[in-house]
Amino acid sequence: MQDFFDLTLGGISAGAVYAALGLALVIIYRATRVVNFAQPALALISTYLAYSVTKATGSYWLGFAVAIVAGTVLGVATERLLIRPLRHRSELSSIIVTLGLLLVLQAIAGMIWSNEPLAFPYAFDFRGRFSANDLFVVLVVLAIAALVLVVFKYTPLGLRMRAAAFAPEVARTLGVRVGLMLTAGWGLAAAVGSLAGLLATPPFLFPNVLDGVFVYALTAAVLGGLDNPLGTIAGGFVLGVGLSYVSGYFGPEMVTIAALAILVVVLTLRPSGLFGRAKVRRV
Repeated sequence: MQDFFDLTLGGISAGAVYAALGLALVIIYRATRVVNFAQPALALISTYLAYSVTKATGSYWLGFAVAIVAGTVLGVATERLLIRPLRHRSELSSIIVTLGLLLVLQAIAGMIWSNEPLAFPYAFDFRGRFSANDLFVVLVVLAIAALVLVVFKYTPLGLRMRAAAFAPEVARTLGVRVGLMLTAGWGLAAAVGSLAGLLATPPFLFPNVLDGVFVYALTAAVLGGLDNPLGTIAGGFVLGVGLSYVSGYFGPEMVTIAALAILVVVLTLRPSGLFGRAKVRRV
């Protein structure tokens, strides 16, 4: 019973990280209808910048702030320079570009900071069954999720972003600056993704550190529904706890296989996710 309790607490902390990165994917998908496979690379560069600032100044929180700002700028630049020129092409073009950006940024990170693991600090004390750092991670993710929900559902900015994504031509006739709203969506998502990178990286930072986390985050987003922020948060926590049980009872080597199996099953049986709305097509 003690093992079950410990695995549950560990799964909640891990699930919060998956939920945060999954939420970044959902924000971009809701704002631009694009699945951003470069999200872990944007978060990676931001985290490396946080590492450099922290090492130079000795201030973790200054590095934290720099990472969030840098992530926002990277997201805006990605949308402006790479995604916007593809707006009249197929969705596959955007997927290929984001996959290519993922590889390029990981390579750049390795060339600048090396491929060797670098010690990256936790925000708070990480020792104990459910440490102060674990509590910080869960509370921050829940706060960010609430903020995103309020922005998308109850503010003019969120309404304009959704209109720009789902009906850009109609939105333009109503005076919405569609291009600006798409850019804002990428900037917001990249900021949330950078936060997820800071939470997921400790204790070691290296170019591929977020690859596994991204697989779990994508699974959480699909599980909850790519158009449903609350569903993604719930999916992240459910997945985190489930994978924690898999690791504890069947071995850590089964975790990735279990996540991919869940992804395949959900895409096969309910592509809209457990909390997403199924689309009805008339023929």
